[in-house]
Amino acid sequence: MTSAAVVIGRFQPVHNGHVSLLRAALAEAPRVIVLLGSAHQARSPRHAFSWTERAEMLRLALTDAERERVEIVPLRDLYDEARWVQAVRAAVQERVGGADVTLVGHFKDATSDYLRRFSPWHLLSLPRQHRVDATDLRAALFEAGPEGLDGVLASWVDQVPPGTRSFVQAWAHLPYLAALRREWAMLKAYRQAWAAAPYAPVFVTVDLVLRCADHVLLIQRAKDPGQGLWALPGGFVEPRDTLHQSAVRELEEETGLRLLPETLAGALQSVAVFDHPDRSQRGRTISHAHHFDLGDRELPEVLGADDAAQARWVPVTDLLAMEEQFFDDHFHMLDRFLGLLPA
Repeated sequence: MTSAAVVIGRFQPVHNGHVSLLRAALAEAPRVIVLLGSAHQARSPRHAFSWTERAEMLRLALTDAERERVEIVPLRDLYDEARWVQAVRAAVQERVGGADVTLVGHFKDATSDYLRRFSPWHLLSLPRQHRVDATDLRAALFEAGPEGLDGVLASWVDQVPPGTRSFVQAWAHLPYLAALRREWAMLKAYRQAWAAAPYAPVFVTVDLVLRCADHVLLIQRAKDPGQGLWALPGGFVEPRDTLHQSAVRELEEETGLRLLPETLAGALQSVAVFDHPDRSQRGRTISHAHHFDLGDRELPEVLGADDAAQARWVPVTDLLAMEEQFFDDHFHMLDRFLGLLPA
């Protein structure tokens, strides 16, 4: 028996397979650390439940004695594998020091390759515990409609712990589910529209981190996906645009901000590629983020238009508190350029 066992997962929602992994970890070590992934993300069909809601579902699935041995720790996605692995190691180190650690997991598919990144930790790789998948559970929840909730929960009886069913039954009456169902339907139709393509599509986009007088220009999304969330100005690259031309066009279309070419050229600090396979729910999307700094000049006037319900200059000091209000990985784009998270 090792000193501590670690389980990493998203638990969206908690199902019987998750509980089996947890109990295997409890049999392996006197102390278990659950690293709850996708913490501090805005709600979306992929991130339907907040990390605190998922933590409560986990607690409901355990006995009192088991709860005393389990510590639940929120873990950001970060969209940067090397940095994410370092964050995992730091979270465990903070809690158990140099103790022997066993990582408990299941190789479900290519998304499970992270389990190989933690040598010299021991790896306990388990076979699939139950024929259940959280993605399918969420799909059933989103597609059922308001009158179908009881039927969905009844179909979950052999797939999730009783506590998860009770939690979701109560959660469904909170003001989240209708918007998630609408966004789910939009994303499903979007992916179906590309299903006949001879190859899986890869989309190319641009985003802008535009800083001025210690403020950053943000837009609030007017449409799904992410309606109402804050985002960077940006969009898809047009067939006849360069990346830079697309960035300038999106800036003008979404915020009304027109700057002289020489002003933009002098303000450009860097361009970074964001290409994590899971960064967008629309499909594989690679963004080229352009970082501009206009210095300490007066903030230019902006006005939301096109895909933006509004455009606003936001103080850099306010961004960290807004983390859970950002679309996709846009908070982490800002962090990459502005260093918002602790090192």
